[in-house]
Amino acid sequence: MKLSAYTKEFEYNIRLAWPVILGMLGHTITGIIDNIMVGKLGAAELAAASLGNSMVFIAMSVGIGFSTAITPIVAQHDAEKNVAKVRSVFHHGLFLCSVLGIFLFGTVFFSKPLMALMSQPEEVVVLAGPYIDWVAFSLLPMVIFQGYKQFADGLSLTKYAMYAVIISNVINIVINYLLIYGIWIFPEMGIIGAAIGTVVSRIFMLVYMHYILVKNEQLKIYFTNFSIGNMKKKMLRRITALGLPSSMQMFFEVALFTGAIWLSGYIGKSSQAANQIALSLASMTFMFAMGLSVASMIRVGNQKGLKDYNKLLLVARSIFLLAVLIEIVFATLFILLHDYLPHFFLNMTDTTLLAENIEVIKIASQLLLVAAVFQISDGIQVVVLGALRGLQDVKIPTFITFVSYWVVGFPVSLYLGLYTDLKATGVWIGLLAGLTVAALFLYLRFNYLTKKLIHQEA
Repeated sequence: MKLSAYTKEFEYNIRLAWPVILGMLGHTITGIIDNIMVGKLGAAELAAASLGNSMVFIAMSVGIGFSTAITPIVAQHDAEKNVAKVRSVFHHGLFLCSVLGIFLFGTVFFSKPLMALMSQPEEVVVLAGPYIDWVAFSLLPMVIFQGYKQFADGLSLTKYAMYAVIISNVINIVINYLLIYGIWIFPEMGIIGAAIGTVVSRIFMLVYMHYILVKNEQLKIYFTNFSIGNMKKKMLRRITALGLPSSMQMFFEVALFTGAIWLSGYIGKSSQAANQIALSLASMTFMFAMGLSVASMIRVGNQKGLKDYNKLLLVARSIFLLAVLIEIVFATLFILLHDYLPHFFLNMTDTTLLAENIEVIKIASQLLLVAAVFQISDGIQVVVLGALRGLQDVKIPTFITFVSYWVVGFPVSLYLGLYTDLKATGVWIGLLAGLTVAALFLYLRFNYLTKKLIHQEA
């Protein structure tokens, strides 16, 4: 097939993906601003926020991964014009997300003692404990919000979540500024101020998302007859059968990056702070691929509902190509700016922190060179995963991600990080290895399934 056939799809792909990208990017940029604000307090505070967020992000990955099951099922039934099934998926999905949010909050809250068993710097652990208490609670509104978001995404209404995230991020930044540093009448709360900002902004995000969806005349039909008593085991099982493996896929990847944070903490405070800087920047560029992954999930889900498998393959490959091109641009920027970007995260005017900050910048600049390469693999694996979820194929991809990240990636990170002079850079080479293996085998899985569907149709 000619290249022009794929590039023709770029415009629609971007139109569907850009609200998702902007919303996710806004959320990530706020996280970066959080890190910059907290980083001004010192490397210990930045490392504490990194350690605390690592525990919360693991739980969040489970919640977000589970909620993605809603999107392809809604997209399929929307293409079939089946209003009753779309409503049923929405109600059951929202109920499951609510239960899961409560469970994840409790799990993180009671898991704090694990920090003491991970050989993390004592100063960092002491600062991270109270921070986790607040941020763990924010998981509840966050996961419920995901239920609304994935429903809207399945209907190709990707702008609503974008509005919710952007406005909530503005609220988060303002609260952070006031409470971290104690501006005006507000108390100086350090990293706890950042945690409170996260909680308040996520509660707002949920309230706003419910309000904007329920006020839409075309969507009101989906908000009728909601009752816990109407929950059906068949639909709960269907969503769970797709959502549980999806949550494990995201869990395996996020846990790998969390393992990198813990390994960096074991190496030292400077390595952990540098890891957080590089991870913040890599996460920002990764959001572009995440947005395209959602577009991939929606469009593949639609074509599955229409049973047009040749078009499905064309659409998916066009998104894969677009993701690779975008990530190559970012890789180039990381290579060109790797010595300059880390300076934005640290206070280089404070002479008492200057020596340790110079060390952090040196390590972070090296990590960005590895990140330049691995984000291409990361972009490929996430858009292919989106396409596989659109096909509602999750079991084998879950096995692929586990093997890639934990049989290949983490052992490489462990060995190179702790037993060679590469240290933090070695940890990130392990990330690169795991992501590359995942990208390769997930694509082979997608290619096999689509060829099989096309052959059956013929």
